[in-house]
Amino acid sequence: MTYAIKQVAVIGSGVMGSGIAAHLANVGLTVTMLERVPDALTDKEEKQGLSLEDKQVRNRLVNDSKKKLLKQKPLPITSKKSLDLIRTANLEDDLALLSEADWIIEVIVEDLEAKKELFKKVDTHRREGTIVSSNTSGISVEAMIAVTSEDMQAHFLGTHFFNPPRYLKLLEVVPTSHTKQDVLSFMKTFGEDVLGKGVVEAKDTPNFIANRIGTYGLLVTVQEMEKQGLSVGEVDSITGPFIGRPKSATFRTLDVVGIDTFYHVADNVYHQVSHSKEKEIFTVPDFLKQMVEKGWIGAKSGKGFYEKKKDKTIVEINPRTLEYQERKKLKTAATELAKQEKGLNRKMKALVRQKGDKASEFIWSIIKPVLLYAADLVGEIADDIVSIDDAMKWGFGWELGPFEIWDAIGVCTSVERMQKENESVPNWVLDMLEKGNKTFYKQEKGNSYFFHEHAYQLKEVNQKEISLAAIKEQKDVIKKNTGASLIDMGDDVALLEFHSKSNAIGLDIIQMVNESIEEVNKNYKGLVIGNQAKNFCVGANLAMMLMEAQDDNIFELDLVVRQFQNMTMQIKYADKPVVVAPFNMTLGGGAEVSLPAAAIQASPETYMGLVEFGVGLIPGGGGTKELYLKELRHLPEGVDMDLSKVANDVFEKVATAKVSTSAREAMENGYLNKNDRISKNPDHVLYDAKKRVLSLYHAGYEKPVREKIPVVGEPGYAAMVMGAKSLYYGGYASEHDLKIAEKLAYVLSGGRISEGAVIDEQVMLDLEREAFLSLIAEPLTQQRMQHMLVKGKPLRN
Repeated sequence: MTYAIKQVAVIGSGVMGSGIAAHLANVGLTVTMLERVPDALTDKEEKQGLSLEDKQVRNRLVNDSKKKLLKQKPLPITSKKSLDLIRTANLEDDLALLSEADWIIEVIVEDLEAKKELFKKVDTHRREGTIVSSNTSGISVEAMIAVTSEDMQAHFLGTHFFNPPRYLKLLEVVPTSHTKQDVLSFMKTFGEDVLGKGVVEAKDTPNFIANRIGTYGLLVTVQEMEKQGLSVGEVDSITGPFIGRPKSATFRTLDVVGIDTFYHVADNVYHQVSHSKEKEIFTVPDFLKQMVEKGWIGAKSGKGFYEKKKDKTIVEINPRTLEYQERKKLKTAATELAKQEKGLNRKMKALVRQKGDKASEFIWSIIKPVLLYAADLVGEIADDIVSIDDAMKWGFGWELGPFEIWDAIGVCTSVERMQKENESVPNWVLDMLEKGNKTFYKQEKGNSYFFHEHAYQLKEVNQKEISLAAIKEQKDVIKKNTGASLIDMGDDVALLEFHSKSNAIGLDIIQMVNESIEEVNKNYKGLVIGNQAKNFCVGANLAMMLMEAQDDNIFELDLVVRQFQNMTMQIKYADKPVVVAPFNMTLGGGAEVSLPAAAIQASPETYMGLVEFGVGLIPGGGGTKELYLKELRHLPEGVDMDLSKVANDVFEKVATAKVSTSAREAMENGYLNKNDRISKNPDHVLYDAKKRVLSLYHAGYEKPVREKIPVVGEPGYAAMVMGAKSLYYGGYASEHDLKIAEKLAYVLSGGRISEGAVIDEQVMLDLEREAFLSLIAEPLTQQRMQHMLVKGKPLRN
């Protein structure tokens, strides 16, 4: 059977249900979100003379949930337009709407009987062949559909999203013994390609994969903290990035998740496992129970393991007294040694091998049981170690999964130590070592293998997930310098990877862009500009520019800006198509590299903006010009060109340093247009960009003809400056803000010329450069640049 999902019904509109509905709408699906009917009127409804039979009352809960999507942080929606795709309904009047859905997903309270009752109703309203799933995080998916029809059982499975659904990558797909193989296969592909998730197939066991191991690890950490007499802050100082975990480490993570939620997940496993040692671990400590009883459940209550005082200082709880005290950090010889090491593998080895060191002993005491527990569960919660490692990386933000950690610290030495400490190591691990195999994963002749059922098995390569590291290992890099490398992606497409600090653009990157385009014009079908760092590009090298400005080297800066502008023009007028693949922070110079490209292939989480105003500058590399042209070029057909409207719109975006909160918003802000694309899955961006290059090439790509730019001239300049002055006189802008705004208006207006005049691109580039250089020479601008470099936030002066 062929499946297609266009319309989805989400039953349940709590934080998780509404978050899932928002994510489905974000990717363009039509959603009906259903919730129960309230059993009482509010005071406001009573005063309005409403009754429980009025539709606005009956849909109040679901409507309120939809409204809250605009207020939650982090924001669940990628654009306000996502809300237009969410229709609200209730579970008494509107169950017939389920017949319209291609997929029905349940997200109600974690109660087996409630779910069974609901699915009996769903079964009577769904169309035959409609896929149904539960977002349960701990209840058996098999048990909840025991009394439904054979067709529903065949089309039913668990689909466990992680909160918040927009941002967390993991989707655990859990089939039952009745689930048809084509349903399972379809949902795994749909989850990856449409929902943009990292999909792992899990078995129908308590809390599935990630929550089972993650909760175990967190409880072990809490218990070891008590046993070894460490404080909450000390534990967090060594269980974050030091060991490849998020900055929120252990207890800040629990505050964000909610201590009550964590308690519930742990308690759920406690009641479903039978092994006494496992039950002991999943027994929630008394002080945690007391915190939940007091309502100290983390960020949502204002206090948990940490509390932010009125003076903004942060204090930590003392688990023994339940009083808050000054936050502490743990600093030992092992932590200092780990700081000096490069790479997570070396850091972890340094941390766990310093016997007698307080930090080292603690890290070993919390990693050891998790490794053994994960190894014990292979085959029970998932078929292989890859699924377990992926689940922990995608669901809990671990940089390495359990078996990757084991490889990092050394399997042979760690197993030897475990046995000396009288730990029981699973037989399959001992069997692996006895056969002379010393790692769970290995690389051989460009292929990756993992240990599975007594032998190494080839790790399947997902062609859509391009690894630049793997490409560079297998192929020679075409060209490289300190800032960037040109790599052969295959199929006659090259990729330019930035790898300077923070991917900031300096002369080395400018040089490599120019050389890469020259190489591609001769020998390739096109070029992708992309990378796999934390952010695509945070802009130009601010420290270098400030240093030159403070030394009054304006002549040198003039040369640098000219080279930057020439680089962006090279991108625009390359003979072969250049596709830029931005993701995460794409700011200032990062946006200026993107805007002139033949096309942009953006990750869904792309935060793009021309932010130079925040450091007392305006874009100097052609960003203002390209944003203005992009908006002019793609005005709706049949609409008269309103130069003033476009100029004012660009002026406002640049003057407010407006940054998109997603790729969809970048499209609404004019940074992307109908010629550009947004990948559904962030891991597919480079693959999609490569396909876009080939598509443009095979369609007979011709480089654009050099453009003439119609401008608003002096009248437009006056209007933009008047708007800036009104903000200045109203106290919303400083005198220096006004000066920067006047420079920006001058650039956008094309200078002191008549309205509607047409100028060459180079004229506007010259105006940009002159404005940029005059501003960077200003002491107040240099103060702003210094403040940004030191404090990481804008200065108002």
